[in-house]
Amino acid sequence: MNHWWRRIALSLVAVLVLVLVYAWLYRLGMATFEGEPRTYAQAIRTVIETLTTAGFGGDADDWQSTPMNLIVIVMNLTGVLLVFLALPLLVVPLFQQALEDRPPESTDLTDHVVICSYTPRSDVLAGELEAANVPYVFVDDDAELVVDLNNEGTNAIHGELDQEETLHAANAQHASALVTDIDDETNAVVILTARELSTDLTIVSVVEDDEVASYHRYAGADEIVRPRHVLGQSLATKATTTVSAELRDTIELSEDLAVTELLVQAHSDLVGQTIPESGIRDRMGITVIGAWFSGEFVPVPGSENVIDGNTILLVAGRRDDLTELKSRTVSALWHNPDRVVVGGYGVVGRTAVETLASGGVSTCIVGLADDPGVDIVGSVTDESILEAADVDDSRAIILTLDDDSTTIYATLVLKQVAPDVEIIARANETENIPKLYRAGAEYVLSLSTVTGRMLGSILIEGEEILTPETQFELVRTTAPGIAGRSLGDVDLRARTGCTVVAVERNGDLLTDLGPEFVVREDDMLIVAGSDEAVNRFVAFAC
Repeated sequence: MNHWWRRIALSLVAVLVLVLVYAWLYRLGMATFEGEPRTYAQAIRTVIETLTTAGFGGDADDWQSTPMNLIVIVMNLTGVLLVFLALPLLVVPLFQQALEDRPPESTDLTDHVVICSYTPRSDVLAGELEAANVPYVFVDDDAELVVDLNNEGTNAIHGELDQEETLHAANAQHASALVTDIDDETNAVVILTARELSTDLTIVSVVEDDEVASYHRYAGADEIVRPRHVLGQSLATKATTTVSAELRDTIELSEDLAVTELLVQAHSDLVGQTIPESGIRDRMGITVIGAWFSGEFVPVPGSENVIDGNTILLVAGRRDDLTELKSRTVSALWHNPDRVVVGGYGVVGRTAVETLASGGVSTCIVGLADDPGVDIVGSVTDESILEAADVDDSRAIILTLDDDSTTIYATLVLKQVAPDVEIIARANETENIPKLYRAGAEYVLSLSTVTGRMLGSILIEGEEILTPETQFELVRTTAPGIAGRSLGDVDLRARTGCTVVAVERNGDLLTDLGPEFVVREDDMLIVAGSDEAVNRFVAFAC
């Protein structure tokens, strides 16, 4: 809207200059050609009367000469042009813009998901819902944000989040579910309001503090999700497994099949090889579902993809084989002690510390405030603070900060202060994950990813997300869109970037899936890949 006000201001200045110039010219003409001097104020009055075509006052009888009449004609035509130009260029666009900038305040959607409110971490959830063809609408009290969302093609309405009329306008009484992700206190009010509106509505609350979960259930919430708690546990678990030869962090699908992600250490014997050269597939019999190279997921790594110290392998196979592969990913030169530094002591940081303590891992906590439990007060972007925390004498550092820019900067500083220490980082927004990898982080997991997956697993019927706390997504879902077709005919890896790891059929888990395997209508497929790849699969096959 600001550019319109600038245009109006410039237009007014231009008109003022035009009036002053014409007033000077009118005075000169009256004195020269008619012998009738006029003051500047009289000239301005006459010019305005002429430009606005409001009339010519008492000067009309004094215009006897041809030059003076030509001057008046030019001023009159200028006034007409100004009117015709002002309407299409200023007035009409201003009305259109005013209509466009007015945020919608209601929706006609039914059987949809109402999401209160919009945050940067909402994008993952929106992607999950869109892939599954589940309609949704955001409700937010920021009018400008609602306008921007609608301009981008996202359904959103404006209203006060804790007001019953707002939920009425969101058609919550005819919705399939309502998600409230604001803050713990406001969430409680929204839950109470929504429950008064409908007793059948499924209400899901995203909580920060675990202690408020019981209050939200008492208020009427059907499901409670704690993404910060899950994120903290996951980051801590990753810190205790990245340098251990023992295979711990796996998804067990059966006695003979497990799925896991493995971080390749800088001095591992896999570094410098491609997937075909490593023998992971051919000699070890392990399925390589994909790999992250500097934060970019590659579903079918080939000869152009070389493993380095930042590569994360997504693999499936027998546990014994995966254990052998795990031992190959760990650097033989690694001798750092069983000690982890935690930067940031919010909900995620405290959960990470509790998880590490339960595993017998010693910690050093760096926080901005002198809260109970904080060992060193200061910022992890300060080299002197990092040195005081003995970060270079630690196994890893977990960054649990709530600001992505600070996390990225801290990662850059750490690579200078302690280049050999592994950095495991929290991101808030998924778009910042590649930046953190480029800055030097070894493993990154975003709050957006964890929140979106946990909510998607609840909201999407027939789909269960088995891994909300990992960088990859493992989904258990039906696939009616490819029923009756073989995996070789469908070629899901080429189409979507996903791999069908196993199929549940009549109570049995089938893992020997060749290209000739034919999918049945009632099969449950277990599919693995990146978030984007799994969303493509759901949109294609479900």
